[in-house]
Amino acid sequence: MGKRSRQRQKNQPAGRDDRDNAGWGAGYADIVKENKLFEHYYTEQGLVPEGEFEQFMDAMREPLPATIRITGYKSHAKEILHCLKEKYFKDIQDLEIDGQKIEAPQPLSWYPDEQAWHTNMSRKIIRKSPLLEKFHQFLVSETESGNISRQEAVSMIPPLLMKIEPHHKILDMCAAPGSKTAQLIEMLHSDMEVPFPEGFVIANDVDNKRCYLLVHQAKRLNSPCIMVVNHDASCIPMLQIQDPDGKKDILFYDRILCDVPCSGDGTMRKNIDVWKKWTTSNSLHLHGLQMRIAVRGVEQLAVGGRMVYSTCSLNPIEDEAVIAALLEKSDGALELVDCSADLPGLKWMPGVTSWKLMTKEGKWYADWSEVPSSRHTQIRPTMFPPTDAERLADMHLERCMRILPHHQNTGGFFVAVLMKKAPMPWNRRYPKLRKEASSGSDAQTQSPPVAPAEAPSLPGGEDMEEGDAESKVDGEEARAGAPTGASLGDKQDGACGPPPSKKLKLFGYKEDPFVFLSDNDPVFTTIQSFYDLSPNFPKKNVLTRTHEGKKRHLYMVSKELRNVMLNNSERMKVINTGVKVWSRNSDGEEFGCAFRLAQEGIYTLQPYIRSRIITVSVEDVKVLLTQENPFLSKLEDDAHAQAQKILMGSIVLKYIPNSNKPAEPQCPIQLCGWRGKTSIRAFVPHNERYHYLRMLGVEVFRDKQGVGPKPTDEEAKRKQEEEEEELDLENGSENTSSEAKMAGDNKGTSG
Repeated sequence: MGKRSRQRQKNQPAGRDDRDNAGWGAGYADIVKENKLFEHYYTEQGLVPEGEFEQFMDAMREPLPATIRITGYKSHAKEILHCLKEKYFKDIQDLEIDGQKIEAPQPLSWYPDEQAWHTNMSRKIIRKSPLLEKFHQFLVSETESGNISRQEAVSMIPPLLMKIEPHHKILDMCAAPGSKTAQLIEMLHSDMEVPFPEGFVIANDVDNKRCYLLVHQAKRLNSPCIMVVNHDASCIPMLQIQDPDGKKDILFYDRILCDVPCSGDGTMRKNIDVWKKWTTSNSLHLHGLQMRIAVRGVEQLAVGGRMVYSTCSLNPIEDEAVIAALLEKSDGALELVDCSADLPGLKWMPGVTSWKLMTKEGKWYADWSEVPSSRHTQIRPTMFPPTDAERLADMHLERCMRILPHHQNTGGFFVAVLMKKAPMPWNRRYPKLRKEASSGSDAQTQSPPVAPAEAPSLPGGEDMEEGDAESKVDGEEARAGAPTGASLGDKQDGACGPPPSKKLKLFGYKEDPFVFLSDNDPVFTTIQSFYDLSPNFPKKNVLTRTHEGKKRHLYMVSKELRNVMLNNSERMKVINTGVKVWSRNSDGEEFGCAFRLAQEGIYTLQPYIRSRIITVSVEDVKVLLTQENPFLSKLEDDAHAQAQKILMGSIVLKYIPNSNKPAEPQCPIQLCGWRGKTSIRAFVPHNERYHYLRMLGVEVFRDKQGVGPKPTDEEAKRKQEEEEEELDLENGSENTSSEAKMAGDNKGTSG
């Protein structure tokens, strides 16, 4: 989805990704949905098939349907789909309100495995029916626990076209608020048997505050393979990784999502204010930024890799013009991929090969030669179609995809998939890494040196000499306020914190450092023995957020993300990474270990835990999730016998599906718990608790008077602690008070 430009002028309309989380109906009733300049412009461009323009405009004036996506990286997705279809959709399809039959939600025909659905139900309709209110509560609760994402339909397209595999290194250049980032993470985790996929997602956004939206989205998915960073995408730094022999290589990404800031005229159905603010000058202002981001993307793409370029604008100046200019400058290094067979059921229009440019005063230009010199600061040659007919034909711009709102009741959208066949012409003789880190740096030179080619003229009039990419990056980073002159390979005590630069404070960058545990860290000795971790447990991947004092939380990242962090501590502005796997529980020391398991990281950690596991039945799970602190005797005989053999302290409660009992959930369930002296309890956030209860067939619903299963005192306390901790993370530090409270909480259940 296109992102709103942070460099835009005051009052400039924008296609920001708040549309990723489409709401239930919209306000703005006082805004007139008319813009004659918009209609005139798109009539002249000829993007809409003949005879369909009226339908196109009618669709643009209609409210956007709400769409949901079931998160797909857990096997729980199938169970949620089953629950939706059997428990909610069946009831809705026979419902009438005010004499009108309610249209049941329908699956998006082009999204795989019925994992995405859309509905036209508005908030007003939902309030009128208890059945619909149940459905709404289900959606809200499952969204908070990360099992459903409320995301606009067209926003789901780019990740599907990236063809993600678990080993891919992925960069999301303009990622906030992160719905598509979540899709990328899910695809990495398509195989639940692999707790640490080789690949990772680096999700970037230029806006420091919006980076925390990314953190929130990523935390819901509990992945050790995501890192959120804060950089200007147009000059995001080149990173390094270290090969097994200790040599430094440049990190090239297998997949890049280049979802650029745009004017957002495809979002008029949701962002109603675009109607009155739309003007042709918006696209002219953004074209240069879009080009710079796209150029920076293809520079960091690996040969053989894919970059998906997308916007929520219908304007060729932001769409085909950028793609054509990229292809022109690539000198054959890039190729547009034919994706016509990749999403069967999706209706789209092929990219266009001719378009015109119009100023806000209504003046048309069909070719750069017509533009007077007085306009050369606002209008660039790259905004026009290539003039060489043969070259234009070779580009295959028809492989671009434009989604029009009236074809499938969606927003407007543009997407193109580029494959890199060779290094970019200006990178063919890639510059050596800085002297401090140059050891073995030639190992990943993408191709042997070649004779200098004609240097391409990049948008904004900045020519870059052959082999001068790194110096250009340094210059742009200096302008953006990023640190320069630091070694890519510098690291201190395994710490990956912000460089000590006063400039970074301008970004609001105040994160605690990320410190990896050393091999002989005493903290780990008791953890290893208490949970009987298997010998292949990757303890080098465990990190904390403090150099000094007691460690409060322990996190884990994948092996490759650790590699990135240790080799780029001076270059990256890391906001957040990893998944929490243990939290300090001072009361636990008397039971043998000061750290309890964290529910967020249980699916990552459990494959390595060989003790303190209680296998539970469906009935046991119901007891654990509906009773605050049940006695051990409330468990069925098998689980009760297991619990009696385990000493007090943190435990894993594990449900294993039985294919001979199809009425029960057919996916594994793993919960963190606490074995007290005579009691047992589950440490599970309330929304996640409701999620599992629904999967077990337990009705979970609160009516408008608040009657129904309310959170227990313990749940309310835990929720408050989680909110405090999240707020504290946003302030760049860890929460001491909530840990003290949790320690007391645990102590209360141990007797």
